[in-house]
Amino acid sequence: MRKRRTVGHSVRTLDNMMFRNFASCVREHGLDELTTMHGWILGFLYRNEGRDIFQKDIEAEFQIGRSTVTNIVKLMEKKGYICRVAVPYDARLKKLVLTDTGRELQEATMHLIDELERKTVEGISEEDLETFFEVIDKLKENVKTNLGETTC
Repeated sequence: MRKRRTVGHSVRTLDNMMFRNFASCVREHGLDELTTMHGWILGFLYRNEGRDIFQKDIEAEFQIGRSTVTNIVKLMEKKGYICRVAVPYDARLKKLVLTDTGRELQEATMHLIDELERKTVEGISEEDLETFFEVIDKLKENVKTNLGETTC
């Protein structure tokens, strides 16, 4: 009897494998002080350096709660990766800005991610990758649509 494959198990297994690969690579390059979530946030700030990014933007981008983001931002600020800067148009708001240390870490991490991505998709055609991303987008939309439904 053939074991039934499920999307959830397959996605989780792939995520675990990719995470272990990334963690190993990060350790080899001396970047292991950076947590995965810190890396994702640094990347988001780096890609959006031309615009004001606030804590609520991090909450929305990564679908995580306010208290979680507050704790992450405080730790990232303490480690010197980011700083909070007041904006002139609203005294209550502080935008999140990369420090030089944060930018350098992000650039080093991007290099590692690019190399791991290249190795991960090796031997897979552009057409197959496009199909993969289309399916992933449909799965995410289904999960998003069904959030909050109590009946299975």
